[in-house]
This record gives sequence, C-alpha cells and structure tokens, in this order.
Amino acid sequence: MRVLVADDDFVNRRFMEKLFSEYGEVTAVDNGMSAVDEAVKALEDKQPFGLICLDIMMTRLDGYKTLEAIREAESKYKAAARARVIMISALDEVALDSIQVCSDYDAYVCKPIAVDKFSKLMDKFGFSKK
Repeated sequence: MRVLVADDDFVNRRFMEKLFSEYGEVTAVDNGMSAVDEAVKALEDKQPFGLICLDIMMTRLDGYKTLEAIREAESKYKAAARARVIMISALDEVALDSIQVCSDYDAYVCKPIAVDKFSKLMDKFGFSKK
C-alpha cells in the first residue's frame, strides 16, 4: 500500500512516516499543495495512495482544502477506489466541529498521536503490516 503523509510540523511528519512505513511505502510532504501534487501524480501514474494522512492546519493549503482537491482529482482520474483519509489536528473534537468545512474523510485523530490508536484504526480499515 502507498501512504501519503502531509504535516507542516517536522517532528510529527517524521513520526508518522516511521509509523506508516510498517504498512507500506510512505511519501511525506510539508504542506497541502505538495500533498495535492503527489496525489495527482500518483493518480496519473495509476499508483494511487491507499491511505492519506492530513494535518488540518497546514501552511499553503489547509487539510480540508487539500482533501477537497484530492477528492476532485480522484473523480477526474476515475480512481478505482478512493483513498482512506485520516485528518489530524491539535484541536479537540469540539473545536473541530466549530470549524469543519468538509466531512469527506474516514477518521479524525487528535494530537498527540497515540500509536495504539493508529494500530486499531489501521486494523479497522483492514490494512495489515507488511
């Protein structure tokens, strides 16, 4: 499986890159624009990402707008399956509800990230370690 991680915090990005490397090939970027570029390139190459992990508050393009652009690209390129998407933020779920502009994702995880929570989520999605 291919995994795309987008987070503008270097430490979080490296942590998630290591965490998801147990499940497949990971591409990590530091902003939403780069995430969209990587997702589109993967769709053009017919090697789409199976899982995309987006920080909500990123530079250049926030997680919600990034997700909207990725979903549009999946439609445009007629992807066989949509990527599973995990949104990540330091905001708690109450604060998240007040700013939510898009709900087209599969899960929300609050920072700090707990490894056991991610493992359960990956099991729920049916993704196994390589």
